[in-house]
Amino acid sequence: MFRYFIKLGSLSIRKNPVLSALMVAAIAIGIGACMTVVNVYYVMNGDPIPAKSSELFYVQLDSWDPNEAVNDDGEPPDQVTYIDATALMAANRARRQVVSYQVGRVIQPEGEGARPFQVSGRASTADFFTMFDVPFQYGSGWDESADRSADQVVVLGRRTNDRVFGGEDSTGRRLVINGDSYRVVGVMDEWNPVPKFYDLTTGDFNDVEEVFMPFSVAIDKELSGWGNTNCWKPLGEGGWQAFLNSECVWMQMWVELGNEAEWAEYKAFLDAYTESQKALGRFQRPLNNSLLNVTEHLEAQEVVDDSVQILLVLAVLFLLVCLLNTIGLLLAKVMRRSGDVSLRRALGASRRAVFGQYITEAGMIGLAGGIIGIGLTRLGLTGIHVLYADLEWIDRVLGMDWVMVLTAVALAILSALAAALYPTWRAVRIHPASQLKSL
Repeated sequence: MFRYFIKLGSLSIRKNPVLSALMVAAIAIGIGACMTVVNVYYVMNGDPIPAKSSELFYVQLDSWDPNEAVNDDGEPPDQVTYIDATALMAANRARRQVVSYQVGRVIQPEGEGARPFQVSGRASTADFFTMFDVPFQYGSGWDESADRSADQVVVLGRRTNDRVFGGEDSTGRRLVINGDSYRVVGVMDEWNPVPKFYDLTTGDFNDVEEVFMPFSVAIDKELSGWGNTNCWKPLGEGGWQAFLNSECVWMQMWVELGNEAEWAEYKAFLDAYTESQKALGRFQRPLNNSLLNVTEHLEAQEVVDDSVQILLVLAVLFLLVCLLNTIGLLLAKVMRRSGDVSLRRALGASRRAVFGQYITEAGMIGLAGGIIGIGLTRLGLTGIHVLYADLEWIDRVLGMDWVMVLTAVALAILSALAAALYPTWRAVRIHPASQLKSL
């Protein structure tokens, strides 16, 4: 029976090409506009590390000015001080823990005519690569002994390895960075989590750094951060050591906790640490520590701007307007074919058969609209890329994977079926006798 309905639907579409084309166009335009915004929202609001997002927690301690909150909403600073980061790391109370911050480095490749170039780097402790499931093309990250002894080792990004070593396995080779020689221990494979959850302070969608080095090496070499540094009191004299001992927040800390019991235990540890610091004259604000998992942290930091959510609502409303136009066109088509419906009913066709015929035809129109809508969605994403080409990260939020492709087609078919319900109901309510006299 379904094949018969498809045949009838095909005949009907060919018999009324203008109305059918208008319905396909209405659905395609609605889907194209809606899915363009939905796709951007889907990428920006995605889970960057779904396998572990519920086990990774961002540490925030309220060590700020006792007379004024750092944020209007009362949330603690979004980074931690060097004093607190190193103290929490030394306590080693989590399964894994990472402290890191962004730095800028200049790579000096070997070879005649090779010119130095600047890259973004990250000073980090050893657990970074394991905690965040960083894929490797060659080698691996360093171990904790390299952290303790401040070994001059590095992990390179794939692009930098391609540029300096021609894409070869460079593990064990030496690389000059800012005049110092480092040994390459690993080369990362392609890895660009969206958003860049582990450090939102340097850009929610920026590239992953190209050079990773031990945290202890960066501190020994007095490498200041490339990211945000916020202080609420003067540093005083003493240079780099005074900065390390200051109340400036400039580092990011993550811990890995396996279950709720571990979370509760670590949260209690943070609160106890804060109370111990209060006794030393620090942390004079009310207890206000935060330990959010990846998705909670992204939501708290408002990674998805309100304007994107507003655009999403407007896109859905535009799709509804297109569906209203489709309903009107389908209704006009049904009314024009009321004589055909009456004849079929008089020859014994049931209301169910008439309903199946029109719903199948609507599904075919929806499928065509969805396919064209995918093309319009890609066109819309291209337009966004042109408008915001100056944003380096724009490419990473404009991809369209198979989930979005299938969603577009499914949404188009469901929209067409929903639009067809009222016209189809009108069709099955037509009484044969009402139209047969005019045939």
